[in-house]
Amino acid sequence: MAFDPKRPISRREVLKWGAAGTLGVLGGALLNPGSWFGRTVKAMDKHDVHSALQTQKHAMMTHGYDPGKERTKGLEAAIEALTSFDYGKVSTRADGRVLREYELVAMDTEVEIANGIKFPGWAYNGTIPGPTLRCTEGDIVRIKFWNGSKHPHSIHFHGIHPTKMDGIEPVQSGTEFIYEFEAKPAGLHIYHCHIPPLAKHIHKGLYGNFIIDPKKPRKTAHELNMVMNGFDLDLDGENEVYTVNGYAFAFHAYPIEVKVGELVRVYLSNLTEFDLINSFHLHANFFRYYEVGADPEARPVLTDTIMQCQGQRGILEIVFPEPGQYMFHAHQSEFAELGWLGFFEAKA
Repeated sequence: MAFDPKRPISRREVLKWGAAGTLGVLGGALLNPGSWFGRTVKAMDKHDVHSALQTQKHAMMTHGYDPGKERTKGLEAAIEALTSFDYGKVSTRADGRVLREYELVAMDTEVEIANGIKFPGWAYNGTIPGPTLRCTEGDIVRIKFWNGSKHPHSIHFHGIHPTKMDGIEPVQSGTEFIYEFEAKPAGLHIYHCHIPPLAKHIHKGLYGNFIIDPKKPRKTAHELNMVMNGFDLDLDGENEVYTVNGYAFAFHAYPIEVKVGELVRVYLSNLTEFDLINSFHLHANFFRYYEVGADPEARPVLTDTIMQCQGQRGILEIVFPEPGQYMFHAHQSEFAELGWLGFFEAKA
């Protein structure tokens, strides 16, 4: 859409115009309060907006966007989330069953979602997404939940469990609740807060992956954890930044290293609020996709693109045939341009 100085401009449009430029939204320099972006978000002067947009569009055409390689705290968290699995504190009950104990704390915190952008989130254990909990089908899981936030929260686990453990009752600020149930069925599941208004509690960051491994182990693979999400910076009900594991362009700056010929298994879920679907597209290769992953023997879909609604999840199995960089991103172009894009780096 061409810029019309007489037409009101939304913050979302400002972000979209800036996403691809060298001085783009995620580049850092525009994000301080005295910058063009800062002034625009505060809706100060229309003339300044118009002039800045012309400069910005020129930069987009001549340079392209470079997210940089600074190892920020947020970037480190996104990279760590790829391979960090919380197996809990393991013990054996008197009846011989495995018990896994976890601790999750809801807190009001600020997280870095791009170089120079901080988001005032609600988070489990201080990260968005929260920890990836992992167990084996048939284990007894016990999650001690402490609500350290100023707001009521809960934890709703996808899967099969007693209704009294469903997480639809609020846990008030400063109180504790213990969720305990048998882990079933096998597959990739998720957990999230289920207190109204649901959109706000999920958008603010209260979610994570919950992996239940089958009793018969899957084939050995290089395993990766990915949560697709979005961030609404100006609280207008539309996302301005899209990420995997909570940090824009994380795996563009630092591609995910894999080996040629090895099996790579990706646990992929979508917790994006305000958009009906999100998606995953792999360049120059195909993968096998197991919806939910509950049946390891199920016939997978062989494809290079899948889409997920919010709460949907599945397991991707990929083998990279030769060395090189294989791009992956959302196949909604807007999402990719606003942060949801990266590379696998396959090495011999």
